[in-house]
Amino acid sequence: MKEFSYTIKDAEGIHARPAGELVKLVKTYSSKVTICKGEKSGVASKIFAVMGLGAKQGETVTFKIEGDDEEKAAVELEKFMNENL
Repeated sequence: MKEFSYTIKDAEGIHARPAGELVKLVKTYSSKVTICKGEKSGVASKIFAVMGLGAKQGETVTFKIEGDDEEKAAVELEKFMNENL
């Protein structure tokens, strides 16, 4: 299992456009990707799970990736977060 944390830099937090792009990216992997914030967590391939976290600027989310392509997924998801949020 791979895991990384990311602190949201976008002033609007995780909002609809980047959340939709994140979900699309997650769906390209065979690995299971979970996104967590505090006590909340959800499957990152579901838009309502991602939006339901209510992650705001300055808050930290953690990604947990488990599966055959976890290494690739972790690298690409971290890059996506840095470029979009």
